[in-house]
Amino acid sequence: MPPTEHDAEIAALEAELRAAQLGADVAALDRLIADDLLFTGPDGALATKADDLAAYRDGVMRVASHEPQALRVRRVGADVAVAALRARMTGSYAGTPFAGVARYTRVWAREDGRWRIVAGHVSVTPLDPSSA
Repeated sequence: MPPTEHDAEIAALEAELRAAQLGADVAALDRLIADDLLFTGPDGALATKADDLAAYRDGVMRVASHEPQALRVRRVGADVAVAALRARMTGSYAGTPFAGVARYTRVWAREDGRWRIVAGHVSVTPLDPSSA
């Protein structure tokens, strides 16, 4: 199936995830992330669901702003979709501020009737100071 910018179901899940990240809503993140998540962070390290939830729970990861710029979705089948998101973000990680454009690739899969993120990757490009 070709990528689309108009997949309402996956776009709604991405919006729910964004709200959970902004609010450090660990319960919502727990619902949206598969137990066996494989996620590669901007430093190349592989993280698990437990790692991600702990980072939000403990305040290690704080997202101050998250402005989506583009979302493309490719349905692989009825129960799998790949989302490619570009978003402008600010916040801090382990007390170190960040500001940049993040490129996320997430694999959403329907498991037991619920959509969850089963895999993902993020790359971050620092903001150009003249565009801030």
